[in-house]
Amino acid sequence: MTSVAEKTEASTAGAPPPGVMRRTSAWARRAPLLPALIFMIIVTQLPFVATLIFSFMDWNAYYPEERGFAGFDNFVRVFSDVNMRDAVWTTILLTAGVVLISLVLGLGIAILLDRKFRGRGAVRTMMIAPFLVVPVAAALLWKHALYNPEYGLFNGALTWIWGIFGADPPQPDWISNMPLWSVIFALVWQWTPFMMLILLAGLQGRPLDVIEAARIDGANSWQIFRSMTLPHLRQYLELGALLGSIYIVQNFDAVFTITSGGLGTANLPYTIYTIFYNAHDYGRASAAAVIVVIGTIIIATFALRTVSSLFREDPGR
Repeated sequence: MTSVAEKTEASTAGAPPPGVMRRTSAWARRAPLLPALIFMIIVTQLPFVATLIFSFMDWNAYYPEERGFAGFDNFVRVFSDVNMRDAVWTTILLTAGVVLISLVLGLGIAILLDRKFRGRGAVRTMMIAPFLVVPVAAALLWKHALYNPEYGLFNGALTWIWGIFGADPPQPDWISNMPLWSVIFALVWQWTPFMMLILLAGLQGRPLDVIEAARIDGANSWQIFRSMTLPHLRQYLELGALLGSIYIVQNFDAVFTITSGGLGTANLPYTIYTIFYNAHDYGRASAAAVIVVIGTIIIATFALRTVSSLFREDPGR
């Protein structure tokens, strides 16, 4: 009679090695994702590779016969261009202003919405609404419905307030008087809900038992916020600042719609747009775009590290 061991050995003699089986199983799980991966490579990576190639070319539509390889000349021209340096500074001011103001307002609104009150769900939904508005539509809303000196809501409010006291109201041209702040306020209105959502999620993850213990020990609301809530929200504040910076650095809609890049509001995306579509200098525009992408990748790297740190247990706790 054949032993059990001999039967087992005979049945496994024709089976593939365990390593081959694991690799086959892994590929079977990944195969359905391949079409999506290929699509993402075609949509995102191939245009960037084309832009990278164009950045090393001397290619201006006004002089098609002079097209050729330019080496790093386009990058040198980008860094030595006064308008580009001004655009970098404007981008920094615009990004820092929007992120900081949005974080402060988002933190205040998140603290209010973390409290229990009647209709809290409806209020949260309404507070998120500005972030869901199409960027161009939001910019048009601020430009015409709010900033317009003739029929805008801001000047209408000034007329009503000054009318109470029987005085002639001021009718400022908001965009002309403070162009960069006009863009900043419009973006703050749209990005404050984004910061609020992140910080509200952080507030709801606080250890409530520790907070109750602090209240029993006599700590007031400010002491609890300063010593417990704010340290707990540090990583969420960093995450909101980094993610907001990634998106606001690339903002084009508000600048193009509200000021058309005039009055010192031309940021990097708008400057690249003018170089490409107005000057038709495809090589220099591509070089500037590559620099912006590299800067955005650096910011995104810090953002991803912050996100990963949120899921790691803090050893100090």
